Amino acid sequence: MKIYKGHLLFTPERTDFEVIENGYVAVENGRIVGVASQRADLDIADGELVDFGDRLLIPAMCDMHVHAPQYRNQGMSMDHELLTWLNTYTFPEEAKFADTAYAECIYSRFVRDLWRNGTMRSAVFATIHHESTRRLMRLFEAAGMGALVGKVDMDRNSPDALCETVDEAVTANESLIAEFSDPNGLVRPIITPRFIPSCTPPMLEACGRLAREHGLAVQSHLSENRAEIALVRELEPMSTCYGDAYNRYGLFGQTPTLMAHCVYSSDEEIALMSRQGVMAVHCPTSNLNIASGMSPVRKLLDRGVRVALGSDISGGHTLNMFRVMVYALQVSKQVSVVTGDKPLTLPEAFWCATKSAGTFFGQVGSFEPGYEFDALVIDDSDLNFDNYTLEQRLERFVYLGDDRHIAHRYCRGQEIKL
Repeated sequence: MKIYKGHLLFTPERTDFEVIENGYVAVENGRIVGVASQRADLDIADGELVDFGDRLLIPAMCDMHVHAPQYRNQGMSMDHELLTWLNTYTFPEEAKFADTAYAECIYSRFVRDLWRNGTMRSAVFATIHHESTRRLMRLFEAAGMGALVGKVDMDRNSPDALCETVDEAVTANESLIAEFSDPNGLVRPIITPRFIPSCTPPMLEACGRLAREHGLAVQSHLSENRAEIALVRELEPMSTCYGDAYNRYGLFGQTPTLMAHCVYSSDEEIALMSRQGVMAVHCPTSNLNIASGMSPVRKLLDRGVRVALGSDISGGHTLNMFRVMVYALQVSKQVSVVTGDKPLTLPEAFWCATKSAGTFFGQVGSFEPGYEFDALVIDDSDLNFDNYTLEQRLERFVYLGDDRHIAHRYCRGQEIKL
């Protein structure tokens, strides 16, 4: 048993921070067993006290849409829209991951950078390459960080080096599923058809079958770009919307599902997402960089769609999820100018990156009894001035801070040091 003391800030509800000045969090076997403003209120006699003094104690970040093999390309080639960007820059880089030594080099730096920025859980796209994907999963395991890692499946409209047969995709997925079979493991496979344009109907059917038979989550892309949507309409003429195309193959809420972007989701598509519990992953940095558009997050939330945040490296240019929060807030303000909808607030953006996203991993992302203890200790002393409230200190860190202010990182109760 350990009892952590610090200024606690978290979002049990979407709209407000819960703030406990000089609060206590009791943790046993990686889970929170009590939260209180006074140690005596925990009603726990024993336990090692870890006192963080005047530092902030907040839930760790979750990045729910990130492309690990694109890590080397972040901050580059931002001068094209989605489909051209994929074919010109992204696919050639991903093809290099046939070389496992290259993959090990890039993935090692990627995992460390997630850690550096305080992201303890992530949903990750790898490539079609089985062994490189396996090594990425082992790197996450060795680090002690949680991840859902997808071996990407694609068999059309892609370079030959990044296409595979349906049988090859199924065999590779089943091998990873067998190897990472612990349902309570921090690192698990996630079924990952890249998106409708790169997957034939047989590939999509196979992905849906794998998800259903093994009870695995699904991740893909949805309504990111107008040209992409037009292509999906040609490829899947029987579907009523992009989301319905996934739905017809059992890839839209039949098991837990992440769909990134949702910039141009129709009312029908939003209703389908809400009805089937599909989580939208808002990736504001990517949407701005490759000129996709601005997702109407307020509309999604108001219509009952769960929302998380993603860095979408390398369409996005930073793995710092606090920066992604800021972009989400700024994009929401610009959308509100056009729509009249209320823009996101800081507690809502924080909730998207912590508790909302964390539900995809179970009880993660908040300081409530029963939740796994994923946490960051923030030393904001060089940003802090007298008379700031704790919420003002957190806001200042979100906008101005960086990894140098993260003093400690915890995942499932273990301090992670890399």
